[in-house]
Amino acid sequence: MIGPPGAGKTLLAQRLPGLLPPLSEPETLEVASLESAAGRRPSLGGRRPFRSPQHTASMAALIGGGSLRPGELSLSHLGVLFLDELPEFPRNALEALREPLETGVVVVARLKRTCEFPARFQLVAAMNPCPCGYAGDRRGRCHCTAEQIIRYRNRISGPLIDRIDIHIEIAPLPLEDLMAEAQERVVPPGVARTAEDSEAVARRVAAARNVQLQRQGKLNARLSPDEVTRFCGLAKEPRALLAAAIARLGLSARAYHRVLKVARTCADLSHAPEIRTVDVAEAVKLRTLDRPTC
Repeated sequence: MIGPPGAGKTLLAQRLPGLLPPLSEPETLEVASLESAAGRRPSLGGRRPFRSPQHTASMAALIGGGSLRPGELSLSHLGVLFLDELPEFPRNALEALREPLETGVVVVARLKRTCEFPARFQLVAAMNPCPCGYAGDRRGRCHCTAEQIIRYRNRISGPLIDRIDIHIEIAPLPLEDLMAEAQERVVPPGVARTAEDSEAVARRVAAARNVQLQRQGKLNARLSPDEVTRFCGLAKEPRALLAAAIARLGLSARAYHRVLKVARTCADLSHAPEIRTVDVAEAVKLRTLDRPTC
């Protein structure tokens, strides 16, 4: 998520675990085992982990090390890892995310000992659009140069961006909505609501996950390239749109597969049996950082 300070990026990230179904009993045992290995008291209630390390965290804190204890990546297993101020993290710590995002495991090696921890987490990251945070502000509060903005964004490497399925811009809440009283925001009778509440979204997410498990035995995010070809096939029009997007944006093979997975998920959330043109368009639109900046 890319947006100015106070746009609600952290709030959105904190709400994500509540949209996911509770942990099953085997998953609860996995999470509890990792917490015990880290010297922590296992949490109760079947809630999915939410970890939010500070941007000063080292690579060892994220990956694990020292006495071969799991790090933040493994402590967020089956949950959410939120990295706020993403460009401020040490470069080597960010690059250490690349393999776990692909494999779902972390391998910690110290002298003659090696330990492997699971790390299947959802990575959610937030960053400002520029060093001061106000690039594009209509009031002209940003005084960063183009070179400063490019240098700031280049702190996140292309290979890491390539492994992130969705990157979107978050606009600040309009002043009239921010100052409106709760009773003023009540939808009048006969007027359709423009947004869903969290419970409705959670039900849609649970239904989409069930569809995926019944269709392929795993979530869309865990599909292999061969499985993507099998379960994410495109008709003529969606295929033409995706081909045009790849040619224009220069998407890599990895990004191509990730766009297909997101499009398949968009279709599942809309109860569509096949990937439609609108699903491909939405999946491509959700990759802001793939677009040219000039």
